[in-house]
Amino acid sequence: MTGMPPLIDRRRFVTSGVAAVAVARSLAATGAGHAPPAGAELTGLELADAAALIRRRRVSAVQLTQACLARIGALNPQLNAFITVTGERALEQARACDRDVDQGRYRGPLHGIPVALKDNIDTAGTRTTAAARGLADRVPAADAEVVRRLRDAGAVLLGKLNMDECAYGVSTTTGAFGATQNPWKAGHIAGGSSGGPAAAVAARLCFAALGTDTGGSIRQPAAYCGIVGLKPTAGLVSTRGVIPLSWSLDNVGPLCRSAGDAALVLQAIAGYDPEDPASRQLPPVDYAAAATLATRQLRLGKPGGPYYATLDPDVEATIKAALAELATLTARTTDVELPPLPMLPLMAVEANAYLGPLVRDNPDGYSPAIQGLVRSAERTSAAGYAEAVRGLEQLRRSVQSVFSTVDLLVTPTTPDLPMTIDASLHPGELRGPPLSARNTTPFNLYGLPTISIPCGFSRSGLPIGLQISGPPGGEGRVLALAAAYQRRTDWHRRAPALG
Repeated sequence: MTGMPPLIDRRRFVTSGVAAVAVARSLAATGAGHAPPAGAELTGLELADAAALIRRRRVSAVQLTQACLARIGALNPQLNAFITVTGERALEQARACDRDVDQGRYRGPLHGIPVALKDNIDTAGTRTTAAARGLADRVPAADAEVVRRLRDAGAVLLGKLNMDECAYGVSTTTGAFGATQNPWKAGHIAGGSSGGPAAAVAARLCFAALGTDTGGSIRQPAAYCGIVGLKPTAGLVSTRGVIPLSWSLDNVGPLCRSAGDAALVLQAIAGYDPEDPASRQLPPVDYAAAATLATRQLRLGKPGGPYYATLDPDVEATIKAALAELATLTARTTDVELPPLPMLPLMAVEANAYLGPLVRDNPDGYSPAIQGLVRSAERTSAAGYAEAVRGLEQLRRSVQSVFSTVDLLVTPTTPDLPMTIDASLHPGELRGPPLSARNTTPFNLYGLPTISIPCGFSRSGLPIGLQISGPPGGEGRVLALAAAYQRRTDWHRRAPALG
């Protein structure tokens, strides 16, 4: 492995994930004559390897689901990643998947794969709470569009995952169901607002999860938990049936262990939804194939401004090594300037449109932070909001010119390391936007596809993420470079020492 910063004691890390992948690939290649993996070996598989075993009937969906449920039972009490576990329903789905395979009806790489959902994504008949006291008993009548697509792809749904209240936060400590622990270091945050999904994937409680991202809520927790998190192009994946924070900025995307796995999940959930006003018709892409493409011709851009400023020293050293590795995989790296970000008062107004009536009807059901967010909408006039919507569209058009000279942008995902849960709960005199979202939020405004991939660890054993961003509809290009980097490194195969 090249490009490794001198920050890592290799003995700190568990390599069961690497062993499980090796076992799976051996089995997939031979097809017979070997005992299938079990227990921790099963949950340590990457999604693609588990899918290969199911397709060859070397492992059943029931076995995968039972292994995940056993691990959830053993580890969730300490991690607090799941709010609701739907074990019996998951096993019913898994048995149906196995019957389909036996009868020659294989739906594709998600068939029989146990996945989980952030708890602001509607599931018919299963409560969806957005981690808010006021929504603790909310049971939707219909699935979100992304859930329908997962079901059609044959995925097995394990349950609903913890998050910051109403997706407004960066720590997964603010919700009604308690804080989610970072799997790599107890007492530290998993990030947010999709901290439950990130922790669950990192801890091998599920093979993939769906999260939402309004200002970094997929990518920041992915970086903090040492996994892959992808925010798609605005409008590529339907947000219909997701409890909104900001219709203009919300995205749904996968959290997985590898870029290749993220490509498989994205393939299942991407596509035009005529019932979602934010949905866009973009050219179809074979994301799994795109992730295997050569990258030597790609031109990388290194944005100026704040993206590389005030980095934690361990983040700085690790990112420097990652950039050196990327330089061997691509044509060149040049400095670029991104369009300046105007002040666009979108989130408060759009949050108020959905959450305002709920908060006013039941103020005790929501925290002071959510009440304050709703009240802050009063500072924006109708004309001010209209100008913000127009400004957002202008910004998204102007950023496309950057890609006339480069193909992808690279930055640290976060400039900092995960703080302690106690520090998150007692922020002291901190004011303004959180530092951990500084490098992620601009790409929600730009509407660009952006992925965070693990690229190393701090001296204290906390993960560090690298962010790769592309032009609108450029998920294939983003996935290609992320996958190429992961073929050269093994950070994504490291597993936290749990259970």
